[in-house]
Amino acid sequence: MATKERIMVVDDEPSIRKYLRTLLEVDGFEVETLASGKEALGHIGQGERPDFIILDVLMPEMDGLETLKQLMRLDHSLNVIMLSCANEVNTVVEAIRLGALDYLTKPFEKPELDAAFLKCKQKQQLRSENQSLREYCEALTEDISFLAASPQMLKIRQQILQIAPVDVPIFISGESGVGKEVVARMIHLRSKRQQQPFVKVNCAALPGELLESELFGFEQGAFTGAVRAKPGKFELANKGTIFLDEIAEMSPHLQAKLLHVLQDGQYSRLGARSVVNVDVRVLAATNVDVKEAMRSGRFREDLYYRLNVLSLHIPPLRERTAEIPLLFRHFLVKYSEKYQKTPADPSKNLLEAAMRYPWPGNLRELENFVKRYVILEDDEGSFRELLEMTGQQQRVAPREEAVVPKEQGLKALVRGLKDEAEMEAIADALDKMNWCRKDAARMLGISYKALLYKMRQFNLDSGRGARSAAARAAAKEAKPAAAKSATATDEVPGASVARGS
Repeated sequence: MATKERIMVVDDEPSIRKYLRTLLEVDGFEVETLASGKEALGHIGQGERPDFIILDVLMPEMDGLETLKQLMRLDHSLNVIMLSCANEVNTVVEAIRLGALDYLTKPFEKPELDAAFLKCKQKQQLRSENQSLREYCEALTEDISFLAASPQMLKIRQQILQIAPVDVPIFISGESGVGKEVVARMIHLRSKRQQQPFVKVNCAALPGELLESELFGFEQGAFTGAVRAKPGKFELANKGTIFLDEIAEMSPHLQAKLLHVLQDGQYSRLGARSVVNVDVRVLAATNVDVKEAMRSGRFREDLYYRLNVLSLHIPPLRERTAEIPLLFRHFLVKYSEKYQKTPADPSKNLLEAAMRYPWPGNLRELENFVKRYVILEDDEGSFRELLEMTGQQQRVAPREEAVVPKEQGLKALVRGLKDEAEMEAIADALDKMNWCRKDAARMLGISYKALLYKMRQFNLDSGRGARSAAARAAAKEAKPAAAKSATATDEVPGASVARGS
């Protein structure tokens, strides 16, 4: 059974209250009648939110205009229709200025009241559309950051354009930070619901009890602290799209309730007896292995198949390195404007280092790196940071603390990390260039002489072919000595990979 629209009638005349109750209940409304403005303020202050308030202007103690003013302070979204025996222009203008949606003069006929309700609903719809438009404009900057240059992402863009207009649930998978929310927003903006709300819920951010009230709302008194009723995210997303991020973290109890919503399009608020009907498109996303989660019982199979009508898998950034320069420059422009900096083009060495780094945090990690680059304005420092990050990622075993003794201090620790990162970068460049040292030097952006010096320093095999295990082991053993001689190497012109040729 659908929820009835609730109307609060506030008038000091018992005959008017009785007349309006009879008139409205015949039309299927749930009616509450009050005799004064103070009573109305008390009910609204305790959390009641009727769909409409019919408020008389001329009342003892507190008149209708003062009541309206205080009601608007409590909740400016209330839909109020004013009543008066006199059609005074100044009173009408003041009521509309304070927030009333319409004004009726006593006595009135039933068609006039119906027309007032219709006008209120139209204004309510316009208000909702304006809010959706504001949210759309705020989100537009982020949504247009779907930049595709690799074959994988160009294919996903084409899939989005194809499936977005089809009003079915979509399941989005991919590692953390790959851009699942950007994909979800793009689906919404290309769908038939684009003018309606887009509501995001992070299912991992709240415990089960709070997440349930967040999704489905609650009535006044449903639990301790529920001093007023609150709509849930599904109600706020009605006619639009709801994006359930990290859905695999949802508790089994909530998964069952969500399945019911998907099947029937209705649910109950916490503490409510009535049913709320919703028309919402559900987009769900996760960064976990869903099949493993289903095998372990953490994720319901029936819910997965209900959500997985269509699916998209977003590949990690390390599998689409061709997009890194494009994304780097996009974030560079974005944060240069935000922090009021003059954007400086990154060097070739920095972009090549960015393409070699695997980016385990994907676009989110790249975005944060570019933020630092914009703020610090240090191309060389950013290049060294990437070299160190690359070396740490490529190590098979964790670095032993004994490599750099504690008594050598922080400077020696940083120097040892720098040497290790340089060794790994040089070895990778040599492997990629089939051990052609001139090509490797060109790729690294250093002189040929500097490359030969570094190869001797790290005991790298200078022969053609893959680096031998013995040479690699020897290079690892040579790190302490390399760290100690760092002061001497700094005096050799062009000797540092981080410094360039």
